[in-house]
Amino acid sequence: MRRLLAIVSCAAVLAGCKAIPLNEDPTVPRRQAHVSYPAIYEVSWWTPLVKVGLLEHKPLEPASPAVDPDTERIIVTTRDGFIRCLSPDDGHVEWQKKTSNRFHAGATVSSGVAFVPGGDGVLYALRVLSGDEVWKYDAKEELVTSPSVGEGVVVVTSQADTVFAVDEATGAWKWQYRRDTPPGFSVRGAARPTIADGLVYAGFADGTLVALGLNDGVQRWERKISVTGGTQFLDVDTQPLVADGRVYVASYADGVASVDAKTGELDWVSAKLGVTAMVLRGRTLFCVGDGSLSAVETGQGRVLWTLDLSDKNNKGKGANAGVSLAVARGYVVVPTATALAFVDASAGRVRAMWNPGRGVMAAPTAFTSGKHGARLYVLSNLGSVFALQLSGTGG
Repeated sequence: MRRLLAIVSCAAVLAGCKAIPLNEDPTVPRRQAHVSYPAIYEVSWWTPLVKVGLLEHKPLEPASPAVDPDTERIIVTTRDGFIRCLSPDDGHVEWQKKTSNRFHAGATVSSGVAFVPGGDGVLYALRVLSGDEVWKYDAKEELVTSPSVGEGVVVVTSQADTVFAVDEATGAWKWQYRRDTPPGFSVRGAARPTIADGLVYAGFADGTLVALGLNDGVQRWERKISVTGGTQFLDVDTQPLVADGRVYVASYADGVASVDAKTGELDWVSAKLGVTAMVLRGRTLFCVGDGSLSAVETGQGRVLWTLDLSDKNNKGKGANAGVSLAVARGYVVVPTATALAFVDASAGRVRAMWNPGRGVMAAPTAFTSGKHGARLYVLSNLGSVFALQLSGTGG
C-alpha cells in the first residue's frame, strides 16, 4: 500500500520523557487544569471557512496558512478545494477560487504571487491582491508539499515522489525528477524541497536525500539516510534544513541525520526515530512525530529533551501525535489532534494549551508586522482560521 499514514508505537521511551494531558479543555478554570496558563496569546479574530459534512467523522486540515509579507494578506487552502485570501485586519474573505480537489499543503507567497499546490495536480500562480491567475501548470500528479521558490524557479513535490520545477514567471516546465516507489509501507506525504546555493535538496520515500541542480535537475549526489535495512517506513519526509554547510533531515525509521551540503557525506545519525517534521533554531533542531517532541543539538545529534505528546485517553501511542510544528517567541508550537501546545523551547515544558475545536493538524504560521505585531495564524481541523496575538515569550 503506497504511502499510507503510519501510526507506529515506539519500542522504548527515552529517559526523562514528560507527559501532558492534551485531552484537557484549556478553557476550563485554571484551578482545574494540570498546567499553568501565562498570558501567551489572545484571539484577535477568527473566521469559519468550511462546513463540516454530514458524514464527516474526523475532518482534517493539513495545509498551513501562508502570509504575503508585503500586504499581510493570508492565503488559506482547505479540504473543500477552495483557495481563499483573508484580510489581516478582521479575517474577512477578500476573494476565493474553487478547485476540483482538497488541498494537502499550503501556498508559498513570493513577490505578490501565491504559488498554490493543488490536490487536483495543478500548480496555481495567483495574484495575492486580486486572485487573478498568472499561470497554472498541470503536473497531473497530486501535489502534497508547499512550493519552494528561488532564483526564478518554483519547485514542488507530488505524492508519487516526483519533484517538478517550473519557471517562476511563466509556469513553463523546466525539469522533473522521480525515484522508484519502495516496496513496503510508507508514511503519507512528501518532503518539501529546499533551494540553497543553486541546488535543490529533496527527500524521498525510499529513505534517500538527493541534491539536484536548480536549473537543470541533474543529480549532484545522493545519500541513503535510512541505513539499518528493512522495507518499512524508510521515508525522508522532513524538509531538508540547510545551515553552515550542513543539511539536516530525518528518516522516519532511522532518525535525524546531518549531511555535508556539498558532497552528501554523512556526519552523524541521531537515535531519535519517528520524526515527521523539524525546524532549526540556532544550534537546536526541534523534531516532532510519533507522539513526541524532541530537541536535538546539531553538533553530534545528542537529544537534549523529549516531551510525550500522546493522548493517554486514545488508543495507540501515536494517536495524538503532532505531525508539524512552528517556533514563535521562544515557544515551540505543536499541533495535535486535541490541542495546540505551547512548549518552552529551552526546557521542553508545556506552558499553555489551546483547543480551537477538533484539534489542529497544520503547522501554525508565525508572522510579525509593525501594524499587527506578533501573530500566529492557525487553521483548525474544523476549517476555521484564527489570528492569535502573541504577548508572552518562552525560553
